[in-house]
Amino acid sequence: MLEKMDAFFEARLEGYEEHMLTAIEGAEEFYPFTAALLPPGHILDLGCGTGLELNWYFAEHPSAKVTGIDLSEGMLAALRKKFPDKALSLIPGSYFEVPLGENRFDGAVSVESLHHFTQAEKLPLYRKLCTALKPGAAFILTDYFAPDADYEIFFRSELLRLKAEQGIADTQFYHYDTPLTVEHETEALLAAGFSKIEILGQWGATCTLRATK
Repeated sequence: MLEKMDAFFEARLEGYEEHMLTAIEGAEEFYPFTAALLPPGHILDLGCGTGLELNWYFAEHPSAKVTGIDLSEGMLAALRKKFPDKALSLIPGSYFEVPLGENRFDGAVSVESLHHFTQAEKLPLYRKLCTALKPGAAFILTDYFAPDADYEIFFRSELLRLKAEQGIADTQFYHYDTPLTVEHETEALLAAGFSKIEILGQWGATCTLRATK
């Protein structure tokens, strides 16, 4: 059965960090790798969860400020408990809906969160994100990507089939992986206004992209 996105992660809070670090190929490398790409200053974290990459980021930049957005209030509570002395601004809700402002952030990051959404769904988010970054700032995206377009199409159609079978007609987000190809992700980022997209690392199906404003 499909589960709503927030309920899925609330139910898996216990042991979440250990699972993410051990169940995904290359996770013990790509979390610190991602953190090392983030500048000091004010960082936006989309789908921050418990802030796994922040373990390494705050070790390097202890006085940095992080604004984190996540659907799961339990995840945000765990993040706040983990870093009680850090400058955290945590927002429960959908990053598709939360206003981000203009020229506000020195950098942005998302790790293993955005592979649940279509290119069409991501485009307005990426436009909003590009506007929110300061000139020359970058968005670091470490995520699960489809190996080819057929894979992408198949899993999107499977999600729609499962929703139809289960009588789900609402537009809320349900947990089911529907990754884009790197090519299609890049197209969305460029269409949103980012000037340069670089592939900086790959671990199995996970890649790190840097999108520079």
